[in-house]
Amino acid sequence: MKNVERKPRTGGHVWRAVVVLGAIFALLASVPSSTFSQMWGFHDKDFNKPGHVLISDQFNNRVIEVDRDGNIVWQWGVGPNDLTATSALGVNDAQRVGTLTLIAGTGIPAGVVDAVPDGAADNRVFLVDKHGDIVWQYGQFGVAGSGPDELDTPVQATWLPDGHILITDQANQRVIEVTRKKNIVWQYGETGVGGNGPNQLQDPNSAELLANGHILIADENNNRAIEVTRDHNIVATYTAGGTLSGVAFASRLPNGHTLITDANNNRVVEVDRHDQIVWQYVTNTEPGSNPAPLPTRGIRLRNGDTIISDQFNHRVIIVDRKGKIRRSYGNLNVSGFGLMNTSEGLFAPYDAKVIGDYTGLTPVFRLWWWGNFKH
Repeated sequence: MKNVERKPRTGGHVWRAVVVLGAIFALLASVPSSTFSQMWGFHDKDFNKPGHVLISDQFNNRVIEVDRDGNIVWQWGVGPNDLTATSALGVNDAQRVGTLTLIAGTGIPAGVVDAVPDGAADNRVFLVDKHGDIVWQYGQFGVAGSGPDELDTPVQATWLPDGHILITDQANQRVIEVTRKKNIVWQYGETGVGGNGPNQLQDPNSAELLANGHILIADENNNRAIEVTRDHNIVATYTAGGTLSGVAFASRLPNGHTLITDANNNRVVEVDRHDQIVWQYVTNTEPGSNPAPLPTRGIRLRNGDTIISDQFNHRVIIVDRKGKIRRSYGNLNVSGFGLMNTSEGLFAPYDAKVIGDYTGLTPVFRLWWWGNFKH
C-alpha cells in the first residue's frame, strides 16, 4: 500500500516541477537575450562608476563595463556565438551618455573570424539603457544602405551636446550628423565615393566635435587626420610628417596637440600644431606580442596616461608618459571570452574609454531633455 500511495505523490511532484520549469523557461524565452545577458551578474550599485572602463569587445559582439580589477559589472550582447540583433556584431565603439550607452554595431568582415567566414552585418548605431533595452536606433540590423535610416559599416558614433549623433559611416565614405528624429542635418564626404579630393574621404574611421565647432576626422586610408569646418573646408591636416598609415582614431588634446592612433604602424602618436611628433607608444614590442596588433584607439586621460585598445593583442592597456603599462585588461595576444573578468579574455577590443574621463574634446552633454527624447 505504501508503494501505491507513493507513486501518485511522486508523479504529482514531477508534474508540478515540470509546470514550474515550463513557466520559468517561458518567462526567460520572453526576455530578449540581450536583456538577459545584461542582467547576468549585473549589480546596479556597480554600474556607471567613474573610473570604470567601457570596452567594445569587438568579436565577442558585446560591450562591457569593468572595474579597475577587470571584473565585468555590466554587459550588452550575448557573446561570440550570437549573430542576432541581441548582440552588437563586430562592435567598434561605445560611449556612455549619462546612464545610457551609445553603441556602434559595425558588423563582422568576411574572412576575419573563423567561425563566421562569410562575415555578418549589423549596421546600427543605437542607445541602450542600463537594463539592456534599446531606446533609440539609427540603421537597420543586417541591412547595408545609404538611404533614410540606413548605414553601411558604422565604425564610430559621438554624442553631441544638442542630442544629435555624429556617425562615421565608413563604407558609405561619409560622416553624418543625425537628429534624434533620424534626419541628416550635416554630412562630410560624398556618399559612396571614396577619394582625397574636396569633400571626399577614404574609409573614415572616427569623427569628433571640437570645442571650436569644427570636426576632427580620422580619414583612415588617406593616412591623415583632418580638421574640417561646417562648410566643408579643411583647415588642418595631420600626417605625423607623412609617416601615418591607417589612421584609426584622432582626438584633440587640451594643449592643442592631436592624439592619433596609427594602426598600421602599431602605435599611438601625439603631434603638435606643426604636425611634429612629440610622444608615441608602440604596442608590438613586448615578447609574445602579435607583430601586427593594429591598435585602434588611443585616448588621453586627465592624469596624462593613455588608454589604448590594442586590437589583435586582444587587450586594453593604460600607459603613462614614460611608456610604462599601468593597467592591462585581457591577455597578450590570446583571445578569449568570459562573463566574470577580463582575465578570461577579450577578442580584438576596438575601443575603450574610462567613464568620466573621456577628453575627446566633445563638450559636456546634458540629459535634462531626455524625457522628451522618446516622443
